[in-house]
Amino acid sequence: MTGFKLDARARLSIELALTAASGDSVFIRQQEKDAKALGMTGAEIDMARSGSSFDFQLSRAIALALTINDERRARATRAGLGAQVCADIETMATSYMDRSLLKSA
Repeated sequence: MTGFKLDARARLSIELALTAASGDSVFIRQQEKDAKALGMTGAEIDMARSGSSFDFQLSRAIALALTINDERRARATRAGLGAQVCADIETMATSYMDRSLLKSA
């Protein structure tokens, strides 16, 4: 299995999953515009917002971002995501969680 790259499309897919419940219609429209610019289909956007992907490796990346723990990290690694990619996903996820906590305070 080839290595997974945390490119703009993967990052946006993870962002879509992490912010799916934001309720910010302006932000949601901007994400959709960005996704379309990257060539994502409506179905891919919907899958990401539901916490998954049609791509196996990306699905593991999203799962790790949504629930950071040893089991999810091990599954991501077995799926071909390197240790640095997993660390980058966890940093990204933590950043979004921190932002959502700031908004709810």
